[in-house]
Amino acid sequence: MARGAIFLAVSILKIDRNSRCSACPIRHRAVCAYCEDDELIRLDAIKSYRTYAPGESIVMAGDQVDKIGSIVSGVATLSRTLADGRRQMVGLLLPSDFVGRPGRAEAPFDVVAATETTLCLFQKDQFDKMIKATPPLERRLLDMTLDELDSAREWMLLLGRKTAREKIASLLAIMVRRDAALNKETPRDGMRFVLPLTREAMADYLGLTIETVSRQISALKKEGVIILEDARHIRVPDFVKLLDQAGDDADGGFIA
Repeated sequence: MARGAIFLAVSILKIDRNSRCSACPIRHRAVCAYCEDDELIRLDAIKSYRTYAPGESIVMAGDQVDKIGSIVSGVATLSRTLADGRRQMVGLLLPSDFVGRPGRAEAPFDVVAATETTLCLFQKDQFDKMIKATPPLERRLLDMTLDELDSAREWMLLLGRKTAREKIASLLAIMVRRDAALNKETPRDGMRFVLPLTREAMADYLGLTIETVSRQISALKKEGVIILEDARHIRVPDFVKLLDQAGDDADGGFIA
């Protein structure tokens, strides 16, 4: 498929195409979070869902973007490939995060599904018109952009100054906070969450080797910071202890 064709082949949808915005699992955190019922009805009329398989490209840097939207489920990576083939991961997109930029014609980064990922999509030109006519939508986009800026600054700190142990603990803490936020909860002791990334993906994301990732996760388990219930399900018996391992404290540092 040509490079300009942004969204690739779609796998079987996990969400009903006729699902109402008011019943969406990310409704309270997505771009439509501030919208009233009449505005949700208008969004309902122009939305669609698409699901991408792990490793499938959602958008490539430099492509002309014709669709934008929110991640409903799954995890996607943001990266940039250099001229010599080296790739740098610059962030993760989690449920409720927005893919694409209103008013921007080209995609600045590669977006690839790290797990099976479902997006709620809007035709860019239709969404741009709605922004101009819907102040709550515009306000929510601004808030999300500011949160993304804070997350990018944290990412710089994580890659530039943190040790391997702190990087792993930071990533786990981010996952705990996001899972809690999606469930309208506050991070607490004993929280259980699904780690959607493979060891290889974590290594790529954090700039570590797979061996280092596995070694640090084993060490965190041995010291009781985390409990591995199986390959993907993790429980955090003491959230403050996890934050200590991340080089942070209980009062801040991570953007949910």
